[in-house]
Amino acid sequence: MAAVLSYESLVHAVAGAVGSMTAMTVFFPLDTARLRLQVDEKRKSKTTHTVLMEIIKEEGLLAPYRGWFPVISSLCCSNFVYFYTFNSLKAVWVKGQHSTTGKDLVVGFVADAFHQIMRDEGVLALWNGTLPSLLLVFNPAIQFMFYEGLKRQLLKKQTQLSSLNVFVIGAIAKAIATTVTYPMQTVQSILRFGGHRLNPENRTLGSLRNVLYLLHQRVRRFGVMGLYKGLEAKLLQTVLTAALMFLVYEKLTAATFMVMRLKNGHRR
Repeated sequence: MAAVLSYESLVHAVAGAVGSMTAMTVFFPLDTARLRLQVDEKRKSKTTHTVLMEIIKEEGLLAPYRGWFPVISSLCCSNFVYFYTFNSLKAVWVKGQHSTTGKDLVVGFVADAFHQIMRDEGVLALWNGTLPSLLLVFNPAIQFMFYEGLKRQLLKKQTQLSSLNVFVIGAIAKAIATTVTYPMQTVQSILRFGGHRLNPENRTLGSLRNVLYLLHQRVRRFGVMGLYKGLEAKLLQTVLTAALMFLVYEKLTAATFMVMRLKNGHRR
């Protein structure tokens, strides 16, 4: 219980929330471009920078940041819960032992499933695409599994990670997770924002049958690569965002723990 209700978990949670807010704010326009590429089938532009230029030209300079506040508010709360839960569960399960890739994946999956439910519960309008959202808990679980694994490998060879180390392994981990789960992100975006024809046999948004139906229709219309439409923008946005988020997170936690140690040293 002490490991769950600890200052260490709180520090990780605050640092994770601040890191994710900082990174998302910097790279938010890339997410706007990704969403337009996924759901706007009539748009002629096919690359990230041309879509952004079109949006700015047609809708104004601040248009790429439209919808920033609700996203950043949700991200702050959900990542606070995620980092707190992830580090608390890890502290309870590992208990001084060496963590493993399998444990990181399980802890990451449980922590993200928890914060996903906390984020979506009670807001009925957000239940469109809930099943894809729940399946997408594998994204951060895979991300943290690779991040923690690469981090452990580097720490075997050096005493501490440099800023470049953190940025690179954060980018690699997110690139793998995003590529693996991107088809489900496409379905989620279509269910929430795009015009779509549901399976006539099941009108429940986000049901497994409709998820499979939309995946099948997407492949029939655009081919297999239709499931990866907008992946360039998504990779650019998520990889850079995750890399910057992990960098801010690691530096902030390290600085906070150093200050805490110095305070404890002075008290003694």
